[in-house]
Amino acid sequence: MKATINAKGTEITVLSKGDEDDFISLTDIARYKNPDEPKDVVKNWMRSRSTIEFLGLWEQLNNPDFKGVEFDSFIHEAGSNAFTLSPQKWIAATNAVGMLSRSGRYGGTFAHKDIAFEFASWVSAEFKLYIIKDYQRLKADENSRISLEWNVNRVISKINYKIHTDAIKDNLIPQLVSKQQQAFAYASEADMLNVALFGKTAREWKEQNPEAKGNMRDEATIQQLIVLSNLESMNAELIKQGIPQNKRLVALNKMAIEQMTSIVGSKAIRRLEKGK
Repeated sequence: MKATINAKGTEITVLSKGDEDDFISLTDIARYKNPDEPKDVVKNWMRSRSTIEFLGLWEQLNNPDFKGVEFDSFIHEAGSNAFTLSPQKWIAATNAVGMLSRSGRYGGTFAHKDIAFEFASWVSAEFKLYIIKDYQRLKADENSRISLEWNVNRVISKINYKIHTDAIKDNLIPQLVSKQQQAFAYASEADMLNVALFGKTAREWKEQNPEAKGNMRDEATIQQLIVLSNLESMNAELIKQGIPQNKRLVALNKMAIEQMTSIVGSKAIRRLEKGK
């Protein structure tokens, strides 16, 4: 997801993944110092030995494929009058993952937020604080949207559960049975869905998670809640058709596997998780 933060009137692009590994535009940060030639600002920053040392340490901590030999060569040359280093050269030579370079109208140099904040300190300590403040606002907004979407899906799941229990009541529970017998029928069907989707009953989950305050559905992901909602609707229809529980379990388990496989790779779901 592409987002924007604003620091003292300067718009800065953030490539947000919905987690802590966002990439922030160094090109946009550099425009605060030189609006006409931001690339030169980035290159000047990268000439410094301290910058190379910082970039190298970050890669060593986060990138198992980082090429240390090439890094040592840059360290040896850094600081000399003839030394120059661009983001593209750094990435190509060392296999760095903390920076990326994009071409085109909306391109530029992006860096992991750890590196971007270090660059912002070099540009202006005051400016860095403005960047951090609005970046924190962005992350808070993302978390709020994710929480809202989770709750919406939880509500939808509960609504479908009502449809599901009505189907059980109308088709599986005979008249004049005890409340305990009715509860058993509902619990049996609910656990059948739990097994189809989660691979375990509610009791089994609770035994494996004794410290959990809620139940397995309270701990479900957005993807699982969506699939559970679909399973409840489908089970209600299968119940009305008179299909026995053992056959419904097989069909619903197959449906859960297919839908989870599709939904995990869905771009729409990835955007939903990121709060877009």
